[in-house]
Amino acid sequence: MDLTWKLAGACRFADTDLFYPVSDADAAPAKAVCEQCPVQGPCLDYALDTREPEGVWGGHTFTERRSILRRRRERERARLAASA
Repeated sequence: MDLTWKLAGACRFADTDLFYPVSDADAAPAKAVCEQCPVQGPCLDYALDTREPEGVWGGHTFTERRSILRRRRERERARLAASA
């Protein structure tokens, strides 16, 4: 897995604790950094692919990433059902 995108992350020199908030309600500062990041997409893809269980990745909390994965599964099921 190519992780060279991490070198361009806006979070590279930020305090790591910022990206591991106590709750989703406290994630706004991390999300603000992500909004300015040139590699937000690859970061989110990485977190989704690896099922990253903690932190803000690609501008999304674990709860938000779980919802993204759920919606993807639902779309895939619908696509498969439609093609059957």
